[in-house]
Amino acid sequence: MPLKIFIDTEFTDFLDPYLISIGMVATSGEEFYAEVPYPEKGCSAFVREAVIPLLGRLPNAACSADELRAKIIGWLELVRHRGEEIEICFDYQTDWDLFADAIDCRVPPWCRARMVSRNINELLRYEFHKKNQLPEHHALYDALANRHAFRERPNIST
Repeated sequence: MPLKIFIDTEFTDFLDPYLISIGMVATSGEEFYAEVPYPEKGCSAFVREAVIPLLGRLPNAACSADELRAKIIGWLELVRHRGEEIEICFDYQTDWDLFADAIDCRVPPWCRARMVSRNINELLRYEFHKKNQLPEHHALYDALANRHAFRERPNIST
């Protein structure tokens, strides 16, 4: 069974998304979070109100876009067990697209993408944020909530 890593990103807007922050959480418990410079003029009103005020909460999260690739790959290699495959689990396609862009589209061969939106129990996700008093629209907190709310569903053959 591959290691699952739940990712979430925050970005400028839906039409021309530019990465602001990325959070990743492994089923084994390890966490990764980074914030990168972004074009403030490209931010939607929602992002200015809900996302930007949450930045800067975690120490040592800021890095350049150039540093981000090495940090992500280094973290993935650190949490990966010898020879183990990793599933990068996301609930929104743009999360995967921005993750791939952040690592220059050089996804390691032992990583594979997995859309898990249908496996996320929204009630459990909401309860996680409320119980832990963590706001939504913060990439790390949302990745943690998705890991908590993930439920494997049986494959149904037709």
